[in-house]
Formats: sequence, C-alpha cells, structure tokens
Amino acid sequence: MEDKKKRMRELVDLLNRARRAYEQEDKEIMSNYEYDRLYDELQGLEQELNTTLASSPTVNVGYEVLSELPKERHERPMLSLDKTKDVERLREFLGDQKAMISWKLDGLTIVLTYRGGTLEKAVTRGNGEVGEVITNNARVFRNIPLRIPYEGELVLRGEAVIGYRDFERINEEIGDADAKYKNPRNLCSGSVRQLNNEITAKRNVRFYAFTLVRADGVDFRNSRLYQMEWLDGQGFEVVEHHAVTRETIDGEVKWFADHIAENDVPSDGLVLVYDDIAYGESLGSTAKFPRDSFAFKWADEIRETTLLEIEWSPSRTGLINPVAVFEPVELEGTTVSRASVHNISIMEELELGIGDTIQVYKANMIIPQIADNLTRSGVKDIPRVCPVCGGPARISMENETKTLMCTNPKCQAKHIKAFALFVSRDAMNIEGLSEATLEKFIMNGFIKDFTDIFHLDRHEEEIKNMEGFGEKSYLNLQSSIQNARTTTLPRLVYSLGIPNIGISNARMICRALDNDPQRIMSATEEELDEIQGVGEVIAGTFAEYFADGEHRDLFRRLLDEVEIPEEEEPAGGRDLTGINFVITGSVEHFANRGEVKEEIEKRGGKVTGSVTSKTNYLINNDVNSTSSKNRKAGELGVPIISEEEFMKMLS
Repeated sequence: MEDKKKRMRELVDLLNRARRAYEQEDKEIMSNYEYDRLYDELQGLEQELNTTLASSPTVNVGYEVLSELPKERHERPMLSLDKTKDVERLREFLGDQKAMISWKLDGLTIVLTYRGGTLEKAVTRGNGEVGEVITNNARVFRNIPLRIPYEGELVLRGEAVIGYRDFERINEEIGDADAKYKNPRNLCSGSVRQLNNEITAKRNVRFYAFTLVRADGVDFRNSRLYQMEWLDGQGFEVVEHHAVTRETIDGEVKWFADHIAENDVPSDGLVLVYDDIAYGESLGSTAKFPRDSFAFKWADEIRETTLLEIEWSPSRTGLINPVAVFEPVELEGTTVSRASVHNISIMEELELGIGDTIQVYKANMIIPQIADNLTRSGVKDIPRVCPVCGGPARISMENETKTLMCTNPKCQAKHIKAFALFVSRDAMNIEGLSEATLEKFIMNGFIKDFTDIFHLDRHEEEIKNMEGFGEKSYLNLQSSIQNARTTTLPRLVYSLGIPNIGISNARMICRALDNDPQRIMSATEEELDEIQGVGEVIAGTFAEYFADGEHRDLFRRLLDEVEIPEEEEPAGGRDLTGINFVITGSVEHFANRGEVKEEIEKRGGKVTGSVTSKTNYLINNDVNSTSSKNRKAGELGVPIISEEEFMKMLS
C-alpha cells in the first residue's frame, strides 16, 4: 500500500513538472505518449486507493499563468475534456443523441469578445479560470475578423494554431534564437503570448472557432451545428466539423483518420459535443470535465523495431540533440527510421541503448516518436566532443532537463548565418544554398569553413542522394559555385561578415586601398579612419578582424579559390566622392537600381535609403511624382534628377 502511495506522489510530481515545462516554458521533457501512459497509471492508482492529491493533474486544469501580459478571469471556467481512445466509448456517450464531431486542434485556446461588431478582447485559456489578455496580438492573426455584422455582445472560443508548413519555415528563420521549437504548438504558444505583436504578425497564426459561448438575441435553433454555421456567416473560420450519430460514428472517425496526413493544421484527436444545446447544458459538469463533450485521442499505431544508433545533431544554439535511428518500419502509411529524442533526460527516462527493442509511433499520426523501450539496456557513450567541430561537449542541467552542449564558440553549426551571408546575393551570390541546405551540409561534415563550399564536388554522390536533391539540383549548384569563382574584391570582403561592414563600406575601403588584398589585410585603424565615409567604428572592427591570424589565413585561401578581374576605371572617370544619392522608382538604362548604386559607389559616391538634409540628389525618372521621397526632396531643396541626367553627370 505504501509503495503505491509513494508511486502516486511520484507520478503527480513528474506529470506536473512535464506539464509546467510544456505549458509555460514551451519545452518537452517527455513524449505525449509517455505523459498519457503515466497519467492513466496515476488515474488507476487514485481509483484503487480512493485517494486524490490536491495537486494531482487529474483534478487540476492548469497552472497559474506566469508572464508580463495582463491577466483576466474568465466569466465561465474553461474545463478540460474527458478522453478516450475507444470508439465504443464514443458510441456509449452518443446514445440516441445527434452530435458534432470535429478536429481537436493542437494549439492555444483563445476566448474572443466582440461588442458593437468590433473585436474588443482576446484572452488565452491560461489555467482555465484566469487567462492572459492578448488582444493586440489577436488583431494581427491571419484570419480573425476585426469587424463582424453582428452588433450585440458575442463571446466565442477557438484555437490559435500555426500550420506545419509555417512551422518549418519559421523554425529556419529563427534558427539563431535560443532553440528551435520542437513542434507547432510550442511555436504557437510563444507567438500568441509575445509582448511585441510585430513578431506575432510574422508567424502566420490562424484562429479556428469551435464553441459559441454567448450571442444575445440570436435564435440558434438549439443546435451547435447551426451555431457553427452562424459563426461562419460572421466571417470566422470554423474548425472542420460533421454531424454524427451512434450509427455513423465509425465512418466519421475513419474519415478524420484518413485525412489527418494531408491536414496542415496540427491536431491531436477529435472532439464530440452534443448538438442539442439545452440537453448538453442540463447535464452540468464534474469538477474537471463538462458532461456534454468528449475527446477522442488516436489509438496510436505502434511498431516494434531495433535501435541502431543515436545520432547527435548540433544546432545553432550549441544544443546537440539526440536522434534515434532504427530499423525502418511502416507507420500510418509511410516508412520511418528516425525520431527525435529531444534531450538526455528523455534518453535516460527510456534507458535507451544501442540494440534495444523499442516501440515507435507517430504523435498526432504525423511526428515519429519513441513510445517505449522494451529491453532498456541503458544510456551509454554520450559524446564528449561536438560531431561537427570536434570541440568539447558538456552535459548541462537547466530547468531539471539534461542537455548536451557544444562549448566551442567557433563551431560551424553556431554560425549558419555567417555561411548564409557568404553565399548571399551581394556577397558570393551562390544560388541553391539556403540556410536549411547549408545546415544539412555542415551537419554532414561537407562544410567546415567558407573554402569548402568551392569543393562540394568531393561529396557529389552523398549530395545527390540527400532528400530534396538529385542530379539536376546538384548540377545547378555546381554551376552557381563555378560562376561565383569570378567576383570582385568588395564582394569577397563583404562575404567575410566583418561587423559593421556592408557592401557599400566594402567598396569604399577597397577603392581607397587600390583594390590591393595585401593592403586590405594590413590596413591600420588610423589609415582606415582617414577614408571618407568610414569612421572610427568601422575602421576599428575592420582592422580588428584582419589582426586575427586565422582570419588572414582564411582570406588568403579564399583569394586562391576565386578570380578577381581588374576593375576598369569608369568611363569619363567622374569622381562622386562626398556626393550622396537616393534612388527611387523604376530604371530604364540599368538592369535595376542595384546597378545604379554599384556605379555610384564605384566612383566614390554614397547611396542611402531616405532623403535627408545630407542628400545631394534624388534619382527618379518620374521627376513630377508626388511620392513621399519627391515631396521630401522638394521640402529640403534636394534636386530631383532623371536617370538620363544622372548618366550625363557621369560623362
């Protein structure tokens, strides 16, 4: 008996820690499968012992909200849903009633309030009783109507979500943040609760209505299905839903199961709610669950397989993430052979060892996960060095979670942005090397420094066989690399990623130093400071960069990889030093405005983005335009010249 009570207390503590990490810190310390298994074990113990601790997750909806956002109490508590994996239990719940079945979306529940046809307030679910006010953020969701036809007070609930495609795209874009997000739900939670809604706006958050709480004066025909139809008519996107009875429940569950793989919106099951509003409300609720609704969680398809290895994958943040590689198995219609384990704590919980017999499944029928380890030989051979750079790796304990970290500040995996700058359009202009592709190449050991990009042919067969690549993609990449071997010295200097050095500054410095690589490497801070337009800060960072012997060596090796034709002196040789230009509108005689800018900078001039008192000329073929730049130039007395006038200036 005492052992069971002890185990119950252990489970309460463990599940609360897991939920706190998931809901408040956007982290996972165990898989959903493991959480559900332990939750069911706790429920069984509570029933057997007829004891429930006050802190048990089986009776507590959520934690207190911890953030700087304003708090607000919900007018009605937002309860969790009782759940099952058994369709027969749904049939029992239905009885003779008609119901609505819909996706159980995996995001963040939001309560919206409209008054006078205008969005007045948006509040997160929070702990079910108190939520966070995120009205400013909700206003920039992709699909929330700011005005609706209904003029009365409307209160509704829905789910804020980020789709899988946006999740993948955003994760790439924010790869240099504290860590990549593990799943769309975590990303959505962080996006919805931002203090700066500009960030929220960039994340493509969408809102799907699933419950109408109140709309005074509207006859809803005592039907949840009609309520959804009415919300659709008000301009809301509503969760996909169907009418269902006990006779049709099997077919409906199968329909949703068949369509989950093509659904971009994350879902972790289904929701069943009685269509008869009055009947549902008459049933009331338990302390935790409403009696008019039921959640259905997928009975995960589980396969046994053998763990072949743990692959350690470094990230831009220094985290080295464990990935389980196993004998391929068929799951939910596809072949899978890899699953993220997230961190060392989860590895130790599962006691993962090479050769173990493991059970794998797809979370939400989408993401491969390890459900259990049947043989549990134990964790061994955690790397002591980073697999990318060979630098020391150490185990770190943060928020009760063990992780592996690369301690080398120069690790290539931490500098994806630097490699991305090197191949960018104004630098070496190598097409076909996105951040995602660079990351794959670096993780596979193909790229250790900039010069390795020019020798990717050493890994031809491996690249051709990579996902997303093939013969054509490889040949296109090689062609772009070969084209990049002919470049200019300013482009090469800019590609190094020297702090404060943009392409314009690189051109000014190279021009002043006669495009001489040796002078560029040996230029002193004082010498650089004398160049017009450079200044003390730029001079300092430039000289500091080349004072480093490793940087000089890299620059020399890059010079060996490229050809830099001698730049012809501009025809006419008009010196534009000290003259500031702004370029706007379309151009006719140059390919684009970038070429105009390059011509100006080649002659010592400077191009800025906005018209100020320091601007000498505004170039605009439409000199009579009423654009903001033209108006500003008129106010400041800045001459507006056409492209032809500019070209005459050069001759």
